[in-house]
Amino acid sequence: MMTPKAPTIGPRRTPWILGLIVVLILVPLAIYAPLVAAAGVSGLAVVSGFFLRRRLIAMATAQEVVSREIGVLSQRLVKLEAVAAALVQSRHKAHPAPIPQNAPDNAEAVAELETRLASGIEEVTAEIGLLSGIVRELAAVVSNQDGDIARLKADRERAVASPQIPTPAAPRVVPEPAASAGEPAPPSARLVPRANLPPPSRVEPPPRDPAAEAALVEAFDGEGLEVYLQPIVTLPQRKVVSYEALPRLRVGSEILDPETFLPVLERHGRTTALDRRMLQRVATIARHLQGRGSSAAVGYGLTPHSLFEPGFLRSLGRLVSDGPDLAGRVVLALPQTSWRNLDAEQAALLAGLKGRIGFVMDRPIDLRFDAVALAERGIGQVKVQAVQLLRPLPRKATPEIALEDLVASLARAGIRLVATGVESESEVPDLIDLDVPLAQGPVFAAPRAVRAEVLSEASAPAPTPPPSPDPPPSPPPQRRPFRDFLRRAS
Repeated sequence: MMTPKAPTIGPRRTPWILGLIVVLILVPLAIYAPLVAAAGVSGLAVVSGFFLRRRLIAMATAQEVVSREIGVLSQRLVKLEAVAAALVQSRHKAHPAPIPQNAPDNAEAVAELETRLASGIEEVTAEIGLLSGIVRELAAVVSNQDGDIARLKADRERAVASPQIPTPAAPRVVPEPAASAGEPAPPSARLVPRANLPPPSRVEPPPRDPAAEAALVEAFDGEGLEVYLQPIVTLPQRKVVSYEALPRLRVGSEILDPETFLPVLERHGRTTALDRRMLQRVATIARHLQGRGSSAAVGYGLTPHSLFEPGFLRSLGRLVSDGPDLAGRVVLALPQTSWRNLDAEQAALLAGLKGRIGFVMDRPIDLRFDAVALAERGIGQVKVQAVQLLRPLPRKATPEIALEDLVASLARAGIRLVATGVESESEVPDLIDLDVPLAQGPVFAAPRAVRAEVLSEASAPAPTPPPSPDPPPSPPPQRRPFRDFLRRAS
């Protein structure tokens, strides 16, 4: 039998000891030596403060440990609740959805239900994407037909009104001598019809040539598609940092720009095929530049119709997963309207590509950019025409802040502004004054064709490809007028 211990002071021993010191030592000392007693009280206060601080630290440490343990327990309770809810749902769904009777336990049943649910959601998502693409194509076709009908109605109205115009033309030839005699009416009747008479070339739209369109589509389906590269340089150093891949179509001996053949490809449903072929060649060019030791990326501007093609955005993920070395070297550009009108599925698929493929916003309709929202989508560059930066814009297209502040706000979010279409040397100092970091245009380097040997590396990669001038080199330093130097200095 254990003997009970005598009661002790316990955790309150420090206050008791200090109290005994005060009663037994300091009180008698205060009678005979007040200064010494005051000094002793001060020292006692310091010692008591030290012990109190140590105890507070110990209590705070114990509180943190307890809070962490409570947090772990709460997480375990949440997991248990989630597992219990999943088991309850699986039991409720067991009657309408037959589960194999030889299932080993509830965990396998829950896993099987989750697999079925995921496959069903994926099928429904694919069908919704397909239907949305079909609906948008129908809307585009209907809008084109409405435009054609409106154009035909306008032409018919002009044709009906045109016979009334030549009627006053008879007095135009005869009264030439009478005009000097002081009759004002005939000259006014002579000038009004000539001012209102529209030129025939502006009234009639250019007719479509079925044979030319068939030849263009045949060239596209064949080997007529070519790739041109145009560099993007820094300002004011003019150092090449990336390239933009531009499609060109060779029809016979003529090379067509995208403005010429893209409408035809849209009418024949070939725009998605164009984007797929261009992306494959962009990946090949990026690998070629990496093999030559260049850190430049290669960008390409997608057509808006490809976003609504089922499976297109998923193919982009496979393109990067098949070539991990392409991470950050392939850049995709989308128009401003496409970024603003993304649906939930498109936004989720593009978010999955963030960090593996670079994103650019180009073809803006206004300069009202939300830098934070663009950075959250993974956009690293914003391309704007130099004319939009250097010329006055309509009120609804101008940014809410000054252009200098717009460039700074984009830079704070990690987005670099690119001035495109720079055609004259006199525009460069103005862009530098606006602190535009990147620029692109004929004044720096014109687009140049990529050699066929570079594009054939995808099928049979060469061990050590010789250096070739396929991508445009950095433009050499150019002599600038002294007037531009004075202009920048001021």
